[in-house]
Amino acid sequence: MPTIDSRREQMFPKLAPHEIERLRRFGTVRYYRAGEALFVTGEVAPGMYVLIKGSVRVVRRDPLGHSAPIMEQGPGEFVAEVGQLSGQPAFVDVHAIDDIQALLIPPENLRALMIGEPELGERIMRALILRRVALIEAGAGGPVLIGPESNPDVVRLQGFLARNAYPHQLLDPAKDPDAAKLVQQYAPNPEDLPLAVCPKGTILKNPSEVELARALGMVPIDDESRTYDVAVVGAGPAGLSTAVYAASEGLSVVVFDARAFGGQAGASARIENYLGFPAGISGQALTARACVQAQKFGARMVIPAGILRLDLSNSPITLHLVDSRRVRASTVVVATGARYRRLNVPNLPSFEGRGVWYWASPIEARLCRNEEIVLVGGGNSAGQAAVFLRNFAKKIWMLIRGRSLAESMSRYLIDRIANIDNIEVLTHTEVVALYGSREGQLERVRWRNRSTGAETEKPIRHLFLFIGADPATAWLKDTGIALDSKNFVLTGWDVPSSIRSHTGAGRPLLLETSVRGVFAAGDVRSGSVKRVGAAIGEGAVVGAELHIALANGHAAMVLEVRGERERSAGQDAHEAVNTLAFPSPR
Repeated sequence: MPTIDSRREQMFPKLAPHEIERLRRFGTVRYYRAGEALFVTGEVAPGMYVLIKGSVRVVRRDPLGHSAPIMEQGPGEFVAEVGQLSGQPAFVDVHAIDDIQALLIPPENLRALMIGEPELGERIMRALILRRVALIEAGAGGPVLIGPESNPDVVRLQGFLARNAYPHQLLDPAKDPDAAKLVQQYAPNPEDLPLAVCPKGTILKNPSEVELARALGMVPIDDESRTYDVAVVGAGPAGLSTAVYAASEGLSVVVFDARAFGGQAGASARIENYLGFPAGISGQALTARACVQAQKFGARMVIPAGILRLDLSNSPITLHLVDSRRVRASTVVVATGARYRRLNVPNLPSFEGRGVWYWASPIEARLCRNEEIVLVGGGNSAGQAAVFLRNFAKKIWMLIRGRSLAESMSRYLIDRIANIDNIEVLTHTEVVALYGSREGQLERVRWRNRSTGAETEKPIRHLFLFIGADPATAWLKDTGIALDSKNFVLTGWDVPSSIRSHTGAGRPLLLETSVRGVFAAGDVRSGSVKRVGAAIGEGAVVGAELHIALANGHAAMVLEVRGERERSAGQDAHEAVNTLAFPSPR
């Protein structure tokens, strides 16, 4: 594999004997005979193996029975990838070539190693991340999706797996005989496609994202009796930042997201104005690093998992998940961000996933190769998408309602767009109608110049929408958490004193909501700066404020217990006096 060859030194570093000795306190020595499996594809790996004696063979195997050797590893090398930080299923088979002596470091100790041995931890972490990248590039170990690449549900599932950095393959039954046989056997009806063939052999017919995630073991099942210090709802930049800062300070953290880590930022093709990355970085790469970083410090990721509602009637707070599970936490951070708005155009929803897109990843880009497309929006997200898609589309019609891009876009993006030949910006323009085929695929788009009234209609099969966002706060209904007139969450001084529930605690902390112990960060918060850097900064601030809230909560609990004891002691004394004055009849 070219990726392995070009990065071999970083992907497969060799540990010296004295370095292995430093790692012994984190694991236990295990022995395996020749031919035994250390772990297999689809099964939860017990941790990272550091080879002391003997060698192993790493094999890529897909659910259709095809296999291919990846490499062999020997003494001084370690067998793992980034999924072993959180106890995820393995993506490869690893068998002993000869008798093996290895140091097994389980996930919780692997995370401790990263902290306790920072120099070794950095080398190991870099290797684990690069190995996951190689697995994604090869599609190794994950599910096989079977269906036409233009099928809307294929695009949906591919997008879900890609945004969660999960390896997978796509086979078109029109081109692959094995795929065609499976379709003939399991999916006689077109609505059954795509098939998802999982590593353990399970075959799903056009599954939902949650169904696929469960079959793959992506969503961990936790002990419902456990109470976390912090529950973060939303795994965008603000939520991931909160998780990193809170977990690194020793708090127990669980993070939920209904779809994938990264939020809107995760769909950005390239972010060039984020501090410290002068050459730019993709949103996927930036947020993937943050996700791994949070897990390094022990944060638990539960994705995909939607939150139905919060129960704030008792302490600790109870989060009710869409799948009927419940999780308890002493504090909650609302970081659900905002979602792109829909155009006010008839029949728009019927084209979503069939030509109407709300993000621009390589999956959507390949569908519009050498075609004319329409992109609506004038903010930075729209600009980043346009710059990315210009390498695929024949022509991009960029529609904005305002006078110019300068009203809402960074200068560097405006200048770049002005120098791209196949992007044409139309100001004072809006989409007014969409037309499709009998199969439901978008085929034509009509737009109108708001100043002149002139209308244009073109054969357009792909429409990308980046037109501002509404806060994702519907799930907070009936919780008592105060929202502003646009449904963003109020925090700190913005919370009216008349509706605060911070009795005895003064005003809320800077990012605390109207409900004690519940915080908000990032785009979902009223008055926030809608930038990745700002969201990450707010996550850091919340991380600090959580300690204050938890300390105050502990103090309040102590006072409550002390008061109860004093009331109890007073009651006992009162009863004793009554007994002496009015003895019970014998």
